[in-house]
Amino acid sequence: MSDDSTVGTRTGDGAGPALPQHPDVALWRTGTRDDIDAIHGVFAAADAVDHPSWVTPREEVADTFDLPHIDHTRDTLIGFAEDGTAIAAGSSFLHPSRDEKYSVHLAGSVHPAWRRRGIGRELFAWQNARAEQQVAEAAAGATVELPTELKTYAEAINVGHQALAASFGFTPERWFATMVRQRSAVPDVTKPDGVEVVAYSSDREDDARTARNDAFRDHWGSLPSTPQGWGKFVGSEFFRADLSRLVVDADGRIIAFCLVTVNHDDWEARGRSNAYIDLIGVVRDRRREGLAPLVISHALRAIADADIDEAILDVDTESPTGANTLYSGLGFVAEERSVALVRRP
Repeated sequence: MSDDSTVGTRTGDGAGPALPQHPDVALWRTGTRDDIDAIHGVFAAADAVDHPSWVTPREEVADTFDLPHIDHTRDTLIGFAEDGTAIAAGSSFLHPSRDEKYSVHLAGSVHPAWRRRGIGRELFAWQNARAEQQVAEAAAGATVELPTELKTYAEAINVGHQALAASFGFTPERWFATMVRQRSAVPDVTKPDGVEVVAYSSDREDDARTARNDAFRDHWGSLPSTPQGWGKFVGSEFFRADLSRLVVDADGRIIAFCLVTVNHDDWEARGRSNAYIDLIGVVRDRRREGLAPLVISHALRAIADADIDEAILDVDTESPTGANTLYSGLGFVAEERSVALVRRP
């Protein structure tokens, strides 16, 4: 628990929603960088129950403290037990891209040992109120009225999370599947004339971001990646440029990509090595040329050559790009499912 002497200015008095009250929570307060381990501790304990096959990296929590659009002293709430142990943590993050809409992501957990006491409801109520406040603050300085969406994700097995979100007016809008491919022979995919498949290199960072933003512009729930957020992703210790692949045209433009990360903590959770395919995309003017299976097949070979047992990805089961069929055809099999719940004030 932070020993910050300014905690009195960070408790929501005049700066955010009123802090919750709960008999089992000795202290509620907003976060500081000193709380990274406390927040991660809550998430890691919840991961073991909610989705035991993967673990939230500590670095993922830490990275959010370096992003300019996030202020944890206003956007994150932590609940502590009498002995100072963090037992609940949740955040409300307003996406920095605000040209099309205001999109706020609510994420949080209660330590499994402290669940079913109403702590999660108090936490989510605060997050929901903070999200509304963030949108109001952003809209106050805007010249154009934009639509708003508040969004949270729940594992399919976590019916409590889904029921809680529903009680605040969130409704299921999209289902996602985690798909896994065991290491095996990768089918050959014909390469169209005039393109090459190359490994990702750091000098293509902004080009890759541009390609990502174009490829995902018509995907559900997607907003453009900012240079800061993108830099965190491709600059992280988990990103594997050697396993990631790009398709470039004759002019060197990136027209398709398959970007891969490896988190060794997940190896312990699953009991075998795996690589996670974070992003697969094809720029919109080069779709339907077979570039997606091409770039994925090259990444899969790189993963196999690295002696990694599994490749894992998540897919929107209602994606208009037909991704489900594509991945099944490459040998991926669906495992876990999750749902996006959305409220549009």
